[in-house]
Amino acid sequence: MKVAVAGCCHGALDKMYETLELLQRRHNVRPDLLLCCGDFQAVRNEADLRCMAVPAKYRHMQTFYRYYSGEKKAPVLTVFIGGNHEASNHLQELPYGGWVAPNIYYLGYAGVVRFRGVRIGGISGIFKSHDYRKGHFECPPYNQQTIRSAYHVRNIEVFKLKQLKRPIDIFMSHDWPRSIYHYGNKKQLLKMKSFFRQEVESNTLGSPAASELLQHLKPTYWFSAHLHVKFAAFMQHETNSKEELPKATKFLALDKCLPHRDFLQIIDVEHDPNAGDSLEYDAEWIAILKATNSLVNVTQNSWNMPENNGLHAKWDYSVTEEAIKEVLEELNHDLKIPCNFTLTAACYDPSKPQKNMEPVHTINPQTTEFCAQFGLTDINDRIQQAKEESSGRGECEEEEEEEMDSTGSAEEPSEYNTDNSGLSSFNPDEIMLDEEGGDEDLSTCSVDPSPDHPPEFSTSFSDIRVMPDSMAVSSDDATDSNNEELEKSGGSRQGEERSPTERSLKRIGADENGNSGVKKIKRRNQAIYAAEDEDK
Repeated sequence: MKVAVAGCCHGALDKMYETLELLQRRHNVRPDLLLCCGDFQAVRNEADLRCMAVPAKYRHMQTFYRYYSGEKKAPVLTVFIGGNHEASNHLQELPYGGWVAPNIYYLGYAGVVRFRGVRIGGISGIFKSHDYRKGHFECPPYNQQTIRSAYHVRNIEVFKLKQLKRPIDIFMSHDWPRSIYHYGNKKQLLKMKSFFRQEVESNTLGSPAASELLQHLKPTYWFSAHLHVKFAAFMQHETNSKEELPKATKFLALDKCLPHRDFLQIIDVEHDPNAGDSLEYDAEWIAILKATNSLVNVTQNSWNMPENNGLHAKWDYSVTEEAIKEVLEELNHDLKIPCNFTLTAACYDPSKPQKNMEPVHTINPQTTEFCAQFGLTDINDRIQQAKEESSGRGECEEEEEEEMDSTGSAEEPSEYNTDNSGLSSFNPDEIMLDEEGGDEDLSTCSVDPSPDHPPEFSTSFSDIRVMPDSMAVSSDDATDSNNEELEKSGGSRQGEERSPTERSLKRIGADENGNSGVKKIKRRNQAIYAAEDEDK
């Protein structure tokens, strides 16, 4: 079957779907499935905009709300993971995954599903070591710490995924697995993104947690986004025994969703021709969720997952064939995910803007139904209970927030000693996200669909690359030889790195690192918000 893979969507659903329709008209190629690797931005209304970790001036409603309201419907089944620029309050309603709109499915904090016999897994968010060992404690309304920590990967999700034993066909992460750049055309990558050099040479670019999963799961394909550059790699995995067959992963990072950018890829994936066309639960994953349910943590306390170190009575939570069989019997061997999408928030109305709408903590009926069916803990219900208990004891949330160490300095050392979500040096494709960015008044925001990129796609068909084989990645791509894909996108980006705006931003970054008197600046990768001229 044909699978379309997209990088950072940034709410531009109309752009993605109309580009796919253009592909069908011009080349008679119709994807059976669309995968999106994060920064999807499922923004329903103005309150959701407040929960997106970007300065207020970059908060645009975009077009997702039209699919949420039912005004439009996704023309192809879409499965996505979360990134670091999301309506976190919306995605938090679905910690185990669920429908955010008809035909658009979110994988949750971590998840595995099946489509036509193909196993698709993913993990949402980006890696930050100081939050990695905490529970999912955040809930709206967020403060300046939690609006960011809400999308940070947690060790429990990685632990769950590491219990998988059956082969994974496709896996998605937002940030790149650390070290993956050593398996592709590193020279060309650094030619296009010279500011990556320090992290690449020190081997700190990307997520160590994702790298751990890559080595454990050994999926056939691994797709990422986040760094706004297309990059292919081919990783041959080491075998654990002479009997084990060699495995390799074809890695592909996608660019951002903008005109004239290579943000979509079409691949052919082997599938089960006898399987149905519905998205399905994965029985092994459900069994793992049941087995690890006792490990759910909704506090800020840091803790390590069980391991074979003499401190835990149980450390192996992988499931038996019998446990998987029990799940199948519970479902009467019908693994089809129910189409039970439900509106849980008011939808944006362009004729009646509500700029002062505040986010609320919502328990989604899909999650309630899922947890009841499989005997799982509803994380949001547990968070609400914890808040009520805290309030009942007379504890003050504001004091707790002030005491929270957002740097992680009071924690025990993380198992990963580098706090790097993918990019710590200056990146011209980023905007500056200062400490006060999240509390700016929405009255300064545009909530209309962004006018910067009108829906004219006849001139932007170069955004798509159709790959007739399973994937155009060979051992040649793992050398520093000529890489046509990277050359094409690299040629148009040399001017970007030397633009006056970027030189100005670079000076800001230098002041931050060199002068203690300069206000601290936090960076987040979001090239989608760069100036319009930069992308022409």
